[in-house]
Amino acid sequence: MSTAFSESIATARDSSPPSRGDDALRFHRLVDRVLEGHEVTTDEAIEILGTSDDQLLDVMSAAFRLRQRHFGKTVQLYFLMNAKSGLCPEDCHYCSQSKVSQAPVPKYNILQRDQLMAAAELAAKRQAKTYCLVISARGPNEREMKAVETIVPEIKQKYGLDICACLGLLTPEQAARLKACGVDRVNHNLNTSESHYGTVCTTHTYADRVQTLRNVRAAGLELCSGGIIGMGESHADLVAMAMQLRELKTESIPINFLNSIEGTPFEHVDELSPQDCLRALAMFRFVNPASELRISGGREIKLRSLQPLGLYAANSMFVGDYLTTKGQTPDADYQMVRDLGFEVTGHVELAP
Repeated sequence: MSTAFSESIATARDSSPPSRGDDALRFHRLVDRVLEGHEVTTDEAIEILGTSDDQLLDVMSAAFRLRQRHFGKTVQLYFLMNAKSGLCPEDCHYCSQSKVSQAPVPKYNILQRDQLMAAAELAAKRQAKTYCLVISARGPNEREMKAVETIVPEIKQKYGLDICACLGLLTPEQAARLKACGVDRVNHNLNTSESHYGTVCTTHTYADRVQTLRNVRAAGLELCSGGIIGMGESHADLVAMAMQLRELKTESIPINFLNSIEGTPFEHVDELSPQDCLRALAMFRFVNPASELRISGGREIKLRSLQPLGLYAANSMFVGDYLTTKGQTPDADYQMVRDLGFEVTGHVELAP
């Protein structure tokens, strides 16, 4: 081989773009650093969101290493109960239960004891570890607080379920009462970044939401807080939300994918591909490596056939329906978990 030809080959090699192997090594080196205590930076998180579809499997493989370190191959199931539907005075543009929604959803005040207990039994039968008790409201009134305080101890005593309460904005005193009655954690989603929040809701502020989370933490409760992606936010907005959740040391992070419900202000918003959803899940895993990460509302319609890949970054999901929309069947969820070689964990077996 001539010297000139050898030099031309070397020059071409040096000037060629990075190979897929180089991308994989870069993401896995970042995993190594995170496992040693490094906190992913804003630039690193934005780079993950900006990766190409060709790099997606490398990103998911790296995210899976973090997921596996903290959660192995386990999947934790949650069961969602819409204990009070519609009738909400807030104007959250994504929500079918808001005051500005024209969606035909059921409207009822907080359900009676027997209905809430029947749902708890169903949660246990579906292998859920956590029963999520949700009301549509700016915040709970006294009657609703007393109903929660009454039902939570009974559910825990009879079914052994963890309880996550989602009741809207909470005062310090209300958060303390939830702790006292046996609630394990409170869900109150940030939903998006502070800078983007005004395009999503105008009847309360991002600061109101953060303050509720601080009240919950001060009461000694765990935090469940995440967001909805696909509402017109930028990559920087998504990263800002992930960073805020890290600052709050959030134990559980549900990630919803906008389901553009007819009759809501966001009914025509449809910005997400399945690959976008997976990149977002990977980014949240990198930024919050030890937090429980849940694929939540909209996963069936946005991740579509790529749903199983979501569990390479996330380690939990809802089983059954959501607040006003249908999920896939529990049997389909169990089969997806089995096909991945994962296992449902943390649920309580009912006595025969």
